[in-house]
Amino acid sequence: MKALVYGGPGQKSWTDVPDPTLHSPTDAIVRVDTTTICGTDLHILKGDVPAVTVGRILGHEGVGTITEVGSAVSNLKVGDRVIISCIKSCGHCSNCSNGLYSHCLGDEGASGIGWVFGHLIDGTQAEFVRVPYADNSLHKLPEGVSDDQGVMLSDILPTGFEIGVQYGRVKPGDVVAVIGAGPVGLAAIATAGLYGAASIIAIDLDENRLERARDFGATDTVVSGPADWKDRVLALTDGAGVDVAIEAVGIPATFTMATEIVRPGGNIANVGVHGQPVDLHLETLWIQNINISMGLVNANTTKMLLKLVASKKLPAEKLATHHFNFDQFLEAYDTFSRAAETKALKVVISR
Repeated sequence: MKALVYGGPGQKSWTDVPDPTLHSPTDAIVRVDTTTICGTDLHILKGDVPAVTVGRILGHEGVGTITEVGSAVSNLKVGDRVIISCIKSCGHCSNCSNGLYSHCLGDEGASGIGWVFGHLIDGTQAEFVRVPYADNSLHKLPEGVSDDQGVMLSDILPTGFEIGVQYGRVKPGDVVAVIGAGPVGLAAIATAGLYGAASIIAIDLDENRLERARDFGATDTVVSGPADWKDRVLALTDGAGVDVAIEAVGIPATFTMATEIVRPGGNIANVGVHGQPVDLHLETLWIQNINISMGLVNANTTKMLLKLVASKKLPAEKLATHHFNFDQFLEAYDTFSRAAETKALKVVISR
């Protein structure tokens, strides 16, 4: 089969590799019909994730069709159309029993690490993929839910909702600011209303992305380039600051921005993947009674979010801005890596 293979920092290729095979009775083999590229894949290609070794097939998002199941798989069968979760779940360890799938203790990839696809085992940017713990790591795709919608449920919608909205403790009437209107930030914007946010402020350097943010539920937008960006945000809160600041970029400057606009007693939810240290000014923050949260998605809300997508309550399909076929994988990476220029949100690659 063909797959997108990591060749070391800055190196990737769409090349021939062996077909995957079942390793365990709980495995399934899935023909990947649709996949996409995540910002984490770009981090890997920069060399920011040393656990990813040369020869690894990248990708952790996908929709496909089951072609083979292990003898212990009981809830799925050959021919089922499924969403591939970015997080493994054995379903029975102490962490999985508590919904902490991101730290599944199953030994696939590594015990205690839920993100294995495209990281510790071969991923979804391929014609076929082996899925461990298939009963708990795959979700049947209902009739009426498109591949464009389904693939957004692999990672970004659960990530924005769980790590941004839930960890940020959004509650009815809150003013929420989302710093970074990329795909995950837009997912947080789209789902903040589920918990009753009264207003949602999107903050970004890119005016095109801010315009798109309104399509996902942002009530206000602020361009972060001008020196008065902070004043503009505070003016939308009568000077008090936002109740919840969601950081969805992953650089030191944007985390600092979150600390500057949150009100006393508020919440900062860090969603962005940081590749370098960030200063945390406890000498000024301690007295403000601020809660700071962060984490890796558990994907324990995927089934609920899937119901909302199926009932047209969440506009998941709007995240898909560019479409490619598998033979255009390298072009898709180029387009996604130049998102400011190409205006790409999520690039969708299908057979």
